[in-house]
Amino acid sequence: MSFDTLGLHEALTKAVAASGYDNATEVQTQAIPPAMQGHDLMVSASTGSGKTASFILPALQRILAARGDNTKRRDKGVVYGPRVLVLTPTRELAIQVAKAADTYGRHVQGLRVATVVGGVPYPAQIKALRGPLDILISTPGRLLDHLQTGKAVLENVEVLVLDEADRMLDMGFIDDIQTIAEHVPAARQTLMYSATFAGHVGRLAQNLLRDAKRIDVASHTDTHENIEQRLHWADNATHKNALLDHILTERDMEQALVFTSTQRDADWLADRLAELGHSAASLHGGMPQGRRNRVLQGLRTRHLRVLVATDVAARGIDVPTISHVINYGLPMKAEDYVHRIGRTGRAGRNGLAVTLAERMDAGMIRRIQQFTTQDIPVSMVAGLEPKSPQPKMYAPRPEGSFGGKPSGGYKGDGKRFAKPFAPRRDMAHAPRDASPFDRRDAAPRNAFDRKPSEPGAFAPRNAGGGKPAHRPAGKPGFKPQRPRTGGFAR
Repeated sequence: MSFDTLGLHEALTKAVAASGYDNATEVQTQAIPPAMQGHDLMVSASTGSGKTASFILPALQRILAARGDNTKRRDKGVVYGPRVLVLTPTRELAIQVAKAADTYGRHVQGLRVATVVGGVPYPAQIKALRGPLDILISTPGRLLDHLQTGKAVLENVEVLVLDEADRMLDMGFIDDIQTIAEHVPAARQTLMYSATFAGHVGRLAQNLLRDAKRIDVASHTDTHENIEQRLHWADNATHKNALLDHILTERDMEQALVFTSTQRDADWLADRLAELGHSAASLHGGMPQGRRNRVLQGLRTRHLRVLVATDVAARGIDVPTISHVINYGLPMKAEDYVHRIGRTGRAGRNGLAVTLAERMDAGMIRRIQQFTTQDIPVSMVAGLEPKSPQPKMYAPRPEGSFGGKPSGGYKGDGKRFAKPFAPRRDMAHAPRDASPFDRRDAAPRNAFDRKPSEPGAFAPRNAGGGKPAHRPAGKPGFKPQRPRTGGFAR
């Protein structure tokens, strides 16, 4: 659908056209009209789908429509605060949203946009909060600091946007968000964007939204047709480093975003790649904001070829020239894999997402495949083939097969699976936020699992008095049965 048919102000359509966009994406087509009508929205959209414009454009439309009868907002010495408040989980995403607001609002006379994030000196932020302000983009923690000191005024907010709400809740911002919402007028319009609205995200939506329209234009089961996915099994860390070095020297590699699991790994790997001659740098939450800004600017200007980052720091990076995403360290949650690979293949380009996994990572690979209901094709590099046999992987579980529509081995009626999903040892390092059957399957080996000859073995208790079961006299072949500990066939 063309932007001209969405009912946007001429100043906005002109700015969109100048940015090189002719037609609206699916999320923009579905979200912009109801947002301009004042409806609350619950939107699920993948990265790179144009979701930022789907809430910035209606916000700018509201600002333009209200300019005539709200000139008093510009009274000198009176603080009215922002008309639109956008909350984001990370500083990088806040900066990206602010850039989009400036880009699409370039023809809006006197538009004032400010960002309030951590890692930046307070005086400049306080000055922006006390002056005329149309749109405020902030992370919850720093905005709460300004609220507690009375520097932030939110009494005139008309639109509240929660971008990547699921991520903000994962980072522990739920109390901050609720406190901020209490300072915003109850008659506001609320737009909530999240990958999922299940669990605590859904409960937060019930508390903050009124008669919200549900828009779901993306799913974690999307095939990502413009992103090629590969899985390389590595024997050890040395083998993994060799595979990474080979990928980074491929001729079709423009810029690469390499993900690590920890800040320490990001710094170490960036230093290693720099010593090998790559223009590489690290990016993580432990860095000062000024340095983070310089690193991102180097990535956008292509002075930086390889960026090594953690999940939190890479949230919101939108650089179309990123041709490769490499999972050097696997994510803590399966859904983060989808966000990671979404950093490439942007703006209509093709991208490559490579995962380097050791045998101990098999459990997470399995959960990723079950979450996306897709196999990650296994690939090998000539001369760097793994010497160890690759872990046995099972076909991805169809969506709805666990606790929903019957499919595969699970009958949905309380019966056990026809065959187990995975060996117990492969799931030994399942994270806490894994699904219930992952945690059960990943239970550590306890005393009941040991053989009778092993130290510390216990015999199971009988059903009578709870005393240990002993071998009955005269029956040398008797063997106590192991107690049932789960609902899987063993």
